[in-house]
Amino acid sequence: MRRTRSITARSSAIGAAVAVALAVAGCGGAAQSGGGTDCAGQTVRAGITNSTSDALLFIARDKGYFSGEGLTVEFAPFDSAAKMIAPLGSGQLDVGAGAPSAGFYNAVARGVTLRIVADKGSMPPGFGYMPLLVRKNLVDSGKVRTIADLRGMRVAEPAQATATSSTLAAILRAGGLGYNDVQHTYVGFPEHVTGLENGAVDASLTTEPSATIAEQRGVAVRFADPAQYYDRQQLAVLLYSGAFSKDRAATAQCFMNAYLHAARDFAAASKGGKLTGPGADEIVSIVSKAIKIDPELYRRSTPNYADPDGHVNVASLKTDYEFFRQQGVLEAETSVDALVDGSFAQKAVRKLGPAAATGGS
Repeated sequence: MRRTRSITARSSAIGAAVAVALAVAGCGGAAQSGGGTDCAGQTVRAGITNSTSDALLFIARDKGYFSGEGLTVEFAPFDSAAKMIAPLGSGQLDVGAGAPSAGFYNAVARGVTLRIVADKGSMPPGFGYMPLLVRKNLVDSGKVRTIADLRGMRVAEPAQATATSSTLAAILRAGGLGYNDVQHTYVGFPEHVTGLENGAVDASLTTEPSATIAEQRGVAVRFADPAQYYDRQQLAVLLYSGAFSKDRAATAQCFMNAYLHAARDFAAASKGGKLTGPGADEIVSIVSKAIKIDPELYRRSTPNYADPDGHVNVASLKTDYEFFRQQGVLEAETSVDALVDGSFAQKAVRKLGPAAATGGS
């Protein structure tokens, strides 16, 4: 295996930052109210990564779908989904959002109770929001013409043993390469742009809007659309803590009702992989303001897909799980099927109606 490299060290103060975020978000919600799905006065603590795939959460908040269900939803920011696992397990968070990883499955194997309850970000054709980028000078010079030319080169990923690693493996396999036929550099997505710019990495799997920023700066080109190599990969999911899904099931249902209401809006606005559909202007404004980026940058970027009925691609999760197993990064066997709970999304669809009947895609 080639030597793993890192562009920059992570701050050891992240734990303190998380603690502050959670303290700001509050230490607990109101007790579960008794009236079925009557959620008036309920507080839900949700972890976010402040990324474009958090769009549905921002839409549900700003368009009043959470408050319409009687909920007060407080967001706590994290630099990765992996950092949410411990707070979800301890009950400090009710909801999490991010990409399943080997660390996620290992936490479950150690007894942390979590549930995957809905799609948050997947990549069907047209929605390849995490493309493979290659440094422009390598492409222009002809040094990299095909995927096979990446052999031995430095490829940036957000972290080790995540769904992104499985994406890269699928793309490399199409070029006759194994996952470890390239050098892996693990850094956050914004740092991918810097690494491509200064030559510290040769290629990267980079999510939006960082991918579009790299293109606009002229330092990289979109070399491969992941959807062409790994169709409909389940890259990010909505998570419920075990306590939230079981002990506060009515409130968890209200949260899902609002979340899928937002999903319908997002599906209409981003139909075909472009933020030009009905309601797109409002959604571009909401999301760009929430994550503090230029609205036009967000509009030009490739959006993630989020199934308007919340369906989770379990087959994709199993593919990634098998990749982790082959890489030897799983501590114990875990049932993927047992982790997925589609009941909340199914009940929300019964309330909202199927997506096709409400204008979703």
